[in-house]
Amino acid sequence: MKSFLVRCFLLTALVVLSVSSLATAARANNLAELSYFQTKETKVAGQDVFRIEIGAKADELKYAVSTKPYFARQIIVDINNARQGKLRSSINLKSELARRVNIQDMPDGHAQIRITCNQDVEEGSYKVYTLPADRKQGTPTRIVIDIMKEAAPSVSTSGVGSVKGHKIAIDPGHGGSDSGAVGPRGVTEKSVTLAVSQKVRSILEGSGARVIMTRDTDRDVYGVNATDKQELQARVDVGTREPGVEIFVSIHCNAFSNSEASGTETYYYASSAQGKKLATLLNEELIKAGGRTNRGVKTANFYVIRHSPMPASLVELAFVTNYEEERLLSDPQYQDRLATAIARAISRYFGQ
Repeated sequence: MKSFLVRCFLLTALVVLSVSSLATAARANNLAELSYFQTKETKVAGQDVFRIEIGAKADELKYAVSTKPYFARQIIVDINNARQGKLRSSINLKSELARRVNIQDMPDGHAQIRITCNQDVEEGSYKVYTLPADRKQGTPTRIVIDIMKEAAPSVSTSGVGSVKGHKIAIDPGHGGSDSGAVGPRGVTEKSVTLAVSQKVRSILEGSGARVIMTRDTDRDVYGVNATDKQELQARVDVGTREPGVEIFVSIHCNAFSNSEASGTETYYYASSAQGKKLATLLNEELIKAGGRTNRGVKTANFYVIRHSPMPASLVELAFVTNYEEERLLSDPQYQDRLATAIARAISRYFGQ
């Protein structure tokens, strides 16, 4: 009798497991398979937008959107009754607004999409909606994620205030035999710093300031085969040669072995209160205009800011070794934005 009951129990368990397995298989077969992925830069109501489209052959796609305070740069989209399908689990993006999409199947039968952005996600900075299948275009039903680009401050054409009559030294980093850092596509730090510095000079001089450039062409300041100290001291000397120079701004691009490193930072010499003020204003304006990660205002012993007799700051515009930031740094319009930001910071410095 006992053996019979055991056999009945085992048989019942097997039936339950079989039914459960069949139900799971049926549910899995009913899940929409994600099979379509496209991105593009576009405009919506005149605003720049980076658009991500993820689709499946289904009559409709139901979804929920969320953000998490501990994942401040992620937009999370949960698609009901769907699975990853043919799409890769991790897709890198070439955009200044977003860097990666991750897709994974969740245990309860839905697919989760995580979009990692380059800035903290805020209300109004993105929009999620669906588009129906379009036979003419050959596109399935899609979830669309639009990431909005913050409107950039316009480039100043009439100049800035509060600089008339002031003398300012601008130091384009590297030059000549020293290329500085080089990006993955060959953009050199020396070319970016000279281009941005020339634009800064144009804005400031157009506003009545006197600008002293440590170099205004692609050349070594001291000369070829100089030591680092000779070259750096030559820059300080040129910047202070003319009496009455009030501030010294050295413009650079950052670099790191990991191409994911990104962002903007500014430096000052620790004992200089006015240097800190200048570096802080530069940081604020560059972050507003450039839209990159804020790596902060920091102290450093860089030669040119340590040995400059006037308040000085060294600016790291962005990482030329970062694929997206290299693209931006070589873009003349983006250079205009950075130059305008630097000019505005200098205007605020003299206006306060």
